[in-house]
Amino acid sequence: MTENKGREYCLIVEGAYLSEGEAEHALRDPFIEDWVEQTGHFKIHNLDDIQVAPGVTLGSLGVVMHDERVFEIASVDAEHPLTEHKAKGVAEAVRRQDMFDEVNVQPRDEEVRRHTSDDEIAVEPREEEDDPGASEQ
Repeated sequence: MTENKGREYCLIVEGAYLSEGEAEHALRDPFIEDWVEQTGHFKIHNLDDIQVAPGVTLGSLGVVMHDERVFEIASVDAEHPLTEHKAKGVAEAVRRQDMFDEVNVQPRDEEVRRHTSDDEIAVEPREEEDDPGASEQ
């Protein structure tokens, strides 16, 4: 468990959106609607007041398109990246809003994968070319 300490996580989501802007609206709109129902009004600065999950505000999340219908949701606040626990909380909240077809949590530095049924190319790890032990005989 200590190996994941300090590691940044993100959500990889799939949905029928053609741009980052559309996906961002899909992420934000249900939370904003809930906010308006509770408070009666919304102003743009309220994005930092709307809690998506404990310790994560709507204003701290950004959306980046990786592929057609595939988006990454991650923290845009370098001081407060998503931990695994926070990312799972955000994923649960996003699933409840039901705006994306698939929602997965993964470390942010891993390659984005849609799901295991996709045609994937197996990539063999490269051998170290500059391995000092390899040149000794």
